[in-house]
Amino acid sequence: MITEGLPLTPTTEQRAKMAYVYIRQSSLMQVTRHAESTQLQYSLVERAIKLGWPRERVEVIDEDLGKSGADASARGGFQYLLAEISLARAGLVLSFDASRLARNNRDWYQLLEVCSIFGTLIADGERLYDPRLYHDRLLLGLTGMLSEAELHQLKQRMQAGARNKAERGELRQGLPVGLARGPAGEVILNPDEEVQARIRLVFEKFREIRSAGGVMRYLRAAHLPLPACPRVGPAPYEVVWQPARTSAILDMLHNPAYAGAYVYGRKLLDPARRSPGHPSGGRILQPLDKWEICLHNRYPAYIAWDEFVANQAQLRANSLKYREEQPGVARKGQALTSRDRALWAVWSLIPPALFRSARRMARISL
Repeated sequence: MITEGLPLTPTTEQRAKMAYVYIRQSSLMQVTRHAESTQLQYSLVERAIKLGWPRERVEVIDEDLGKSGADASARGGFQYLLAEISLARAGLVLSFDASRLARNNRDWYQLLEVCSIFGTLIADGERLYDPRLYHDRLLLGLTGMLSEAELHQLKQRMQAGARNKAERGELRQGLPVGLARGPAGEVILNPDEEVQARIRLVFEKFREIRSAGGVMRYLRAAHLPLPACPRVGPAPYEVVWQPARTSAILDMLHNPAYAGAYVYGRKLLDPARRSPGHPSGGRILQPLDKWEICLHNRYPAYIAWDEFVANQAQLRANSLKYREEQPGVARKGQALTSRDRALWAVWSLIPPALFRSARRMARISL
């Protein structure tokens, strides 16, 4: 029987299991610049020893240093901690505060639930909690809510500051391969003249062919690779040459920096399209009229702004959207008759699941 209101003391059964000290900093900059905070978290090992755990049964989990607590999918240390608790190997979890363990209620309450099932205690820098006790569970829940709210406020202030700086065109953004930064931080054309010539060739050929796929086929037939600048390691990044791909050509055609424009809010984050392990994914290109900030003549341009707008209209016209009566780019082959188009319209209304079911029934009947 668990008694409320009495001082909490770890049991012999809990001390026979492992004590896990979870250590995390949100970014690599915090790891390097806030060494005192990191050292303070490591000192929790001594707290576990004072609570009755032998040093050999105290394990430090610090592989999440430099990772955000907003999502547990990219935190291998937190996943390992949950697994050890679920295997009934953990008697105590120590962290400096709730924000080190999780910055959203989903991960926080998952941890509390698993700890309450397997009788694992939770400790911070001040006191010891048992998630099975009502008042401790209530206090831990409030702590997790405050941790998530604090992250929301931090994000709100940072985004407001970034937007305010972007309105003046002073927020430094990543540049495409055709642009670079000079010694004083000014934006210039890439010093490599071959890179400049290849990018200008892409825009000239799109002006002629009017199709990104057609430009890609032309470049491959002529054995002309495209420059790319993978952002790996510290800046400045090296230019590499890769075979022409339609996606790379579309990136060039869609990028307003090549038209000399400084743009903020060109992509919108859609959490439904984010895949596990890719926290920066799920971003969707917004149409021109929905860009938050667009400042012209801020960069040296490869094409005029009017040509960039015309290219966007051409790319939209090239996409095939039958329901919107948008035929897409012209392709080789026989044209559809009015009867063929009518049949295609009927077939497009049939749900794919019903079509697959009909095919299965046809095979069974045979």
